[in-house]
Amino acid sequence: MGVRAGQLRGGRVSLVVGGDAACPGAEGRSVDPGFPPHGPVRCRVSGLRAVAAPFVAAVPAGARVRTRLRLSPADEAVLRAAGAHLGSLAGRDLKARCGEGRLDAKGRAVSRRERKRALTAKSSSRWAGAITRASEDQWRLAERNQRAERATLRARIRAIEARLAVRVGGQAGRVRGYATRAEWHAKQVRLQVLRARLSRVEQRITDGRVQVTRGGKNLLRKRHHLAAAGLTEARWRQEWESTRLFLTADGEADKVWGNETIRWHPGQGWLEVKLPAPLAHLANRPHGRYRLSGTVAFTYRGGEVAAQAATGAVCYDITFDPARGRWYLDASWRIPAQPAPALEDLRRYPVLAVDLNHGHLAAWVVMADGNPAGLPITVPLTLTGLPASQRDGRLRAAITTLIGRAREHGCHAIAVENLDFADARGQGRERSSPRPSHGKKGRGFRRVVSGLPTGKFRDRLAQMTTNAGLAVIAADPAYTSRWGAEHWLAPLRQQASPVPPSGHHAAAVVIGRRALGHRVRRREGVTGADQRISRRGAAPRAPAAQRIGRDGRPRQASRQPQRRRKTATAQRPPPPDQAAQDRPGPSASTDHPVPAQ
Repeated sequence: MGVRAGQLRGGRVSLVVGGDAACPGAEGRSVDPGFPPHGPVRCRVSGLRAVAAPFVAAVPAGARVRTRLRLSPADEAVLRAAGAHLGSLAGRDLKARCGEGRLDAKGRAVSRRERKRALTAKSSSRWAGAITRASEDQWRLAERNQRAERATLRARIRAIEARLAVRVGGQAGRVRGYATRAEWHAKQVRLQVLRARLSRVEQRITDGRVQVTRGGKNLLRKRHHLAAAGLTEARWRQEWESTRLFLTADGEADKVWGNETIRWHPGQGWLEVKLPAPLAHLANRPHGRYRLSGTVAFTYRGGEVAAQAATGAVCYDITFDPARGRWYLDASWRIPAQPAPALEDLRRYPVLAVDLNHGHLAAWVVMADGNPAGLPITVPLTLTGLPASQRDGRLRAAITTLIGRAREHGCHAIAVENLDFADARGQGRERSSPRPSHGKKGRGFRRVVSGLPTGKFRDRLAQMTTNAGLAVIAADPAYTSRWGAEHWLAPLRQQASPVPPSGHHAAAVVIGRRALGHRVRRREGVTGADQRISRRGAAPRAPAAQRIGRDGRPRQASRQPQRRRKTATAQRPPPPDQAAQDRPGPSASTDHPVPAQ
């Protein structure tokens, strides 16, 4: 990978350390479940971070399918009226929930019962249940965001305090001091600002107060900067009202077609919506229901949606995209829990190792014995400057290409890095590491880190591979690029290949070998275990890896060999003094002749 995850992430995983070359003698040791306060677990001998064992990603617990709605002007007017009315009720209920603060389990049950009773008269019992459930979910999400903000502020404060404690231009261990006195003073001022922000966040957490904006704070801020956002007031108003519509109905397993509020018939293709009580006069069906004029069909996984609607509960969401002027229907349901395949079974087959980089995916097929097979694979993945819908579409297309290549080579799993840039994104420019942290290079580096779709890629890959019958193996990203360039890049380039491999492809090979349980270093030869076999010589050796740098070019000067470490002397008293003897030559014997003097 282009950005070194081993230097960014804090090793916040509770896994078993494998027998990798990162930490000699670390086989069988387990990492403490609580992550250390001053960085990842490191080997006492080599100083490298301990490499965690690979694991199989969990199978998704739910499914979600989207289709487009073809509406007439009358249908669109009815849906807008119902969504606006329910959205206003959702806003009032969210305000009431935020005013109650933090509640225990009993308090949440009582609060939801009272709020649902107040909303039922203005909508229906089922609409009120969906609104109160959504308000509780939004409150919990806002509370988690507050705790994440507190952790981020604390991490930044710790980083600044550690560097301020070192003299200007100096270094204490792994912590470097600031370069100039002016920078030291600026960080001192920033430290006071961060402490004030942390105090306010901690006070809100203590009081149980959260800040939630229905429609999003980003869109709300654009109202005061319409010219910079490229919007007019009418266009902004349309987006604001569209995002605040509420047309979500929770599924019910004991009802016809899995939902009583929004009902879809798989065979006939009609869609009905139960209108709120104040809008019952707009209904065109009995019991206050409105049926859309056009037919609705799920072109993708429609059979699964139909089977779930006939046998279980289905949750429906109706949304409007103002940028495209389209209405969509989302169907989601829960999948029965399925155990993930065993790692030992997946290691019997080849894996497609993938290295996520800025702008592309580098992949290579690694056989069960740890050797790369075929040609290196490069999948373009340019997401910079694209809207969310286009980014998601290109990400899906790239994953579809990976799945196709995995099927061509008989792979049963796709190996990826267990990436998590939470520490790098949390500390931001305050992070003290070999990577640039400030200036133009620092801003560019943070832009690259924030632009890597690690979370989206991981989630989409797990979902799409499960549908394709493949598994995902997550490997530790520590030192994949460094060891790939050191041990694999030169031998791979020596092979006759129309596609020259890069350092990212070498890192993908390291990821695949680590997922399969092999060492990262290449095996140079096999020496005979028997004395007679050893006389005949060892097996043919693999070509030695050439000394190269990070860019793949040969080094100008060879590195000095590592100094040999001798074991400590035994704790025993020194031998006594011995008298010197004058021996001009060896003693004569019948077996050995005396040499000439």
